[in-house]
Amino acid sequence: MPSADVRPTRIELINTNRRIKFAQRGLDLLKMKRSSLVMEFFKISRTVRGMRSDLRIKLQDSIESLKTADVIDGSVVVEAIANMYAETRAAVTTKNVMGVRIPTVEIDPGTSVISEIYRATSVPVAINEAISRFEELMKLILEVAEKESSLRRLLREIEKTKRRSNAIENILIPRLKGNSKYIRMRLDEIERDTFTTLKTVKRNIERRGEIESNEVPQ
Repeated sequence: MPSADVRPTRIELINTNRRIKFAQRGLDLLKMKRSSLVMEFFKISRTVRGMRSDLRIKLQDSIESLKTADVIDGSVVVEAIANMYAETRAAVTTKNVMGVRIPTVEIDPGTSVISEIYRATSVPVAINEAISRFEELMKLILEVAEKESSLRRLLREIEKTKRRSNAIENILIPRLKGNSKYIRMRLDEIERDTFTTLKTVKRNIERRGEIESNEVPQ
């Protein structure tokens, strides 16, 4: 159904057809973007599935190593060495993927009382092993969090892109095509009316000419 304010002129027809082509190009780009986002989503999703399995294994290994350290060296020594470590922080930056800001997480370990040399020479083996396991676990937790956050943002952008492409494909383009069809029909009607009017005028002129020629005295 054409819009109420559509003007049946040739300029309006040209502009409407131009808008249809522009909307079609925009629709094609949105579909390409959505396909790329979906591919990226499934790529990250496959990676996260494997990381979740690793996370469960590393979590169990870390807990077991801490229990072992607690049995061998005692909870007092474990807590004393743990207190020498600074609070670990996560630094979050973003990168652009098809217009979506994807988070990138990096570990900021802070300043620790324990140096690498002290840890290698003075920290008991069992505790050192537990520290290494928990460091690996922390890195993996942050990686999983990064990937899952990326998946949520990609999913939101996929849905947003889908709504926009559906609106263009199912609402905007059909409406513009309806306007174009209406304008062409009205222009055809105007052209037929004009042609009929011209024929009528021509016939009247010819008839008047015949009458005037018959009234001229011989």
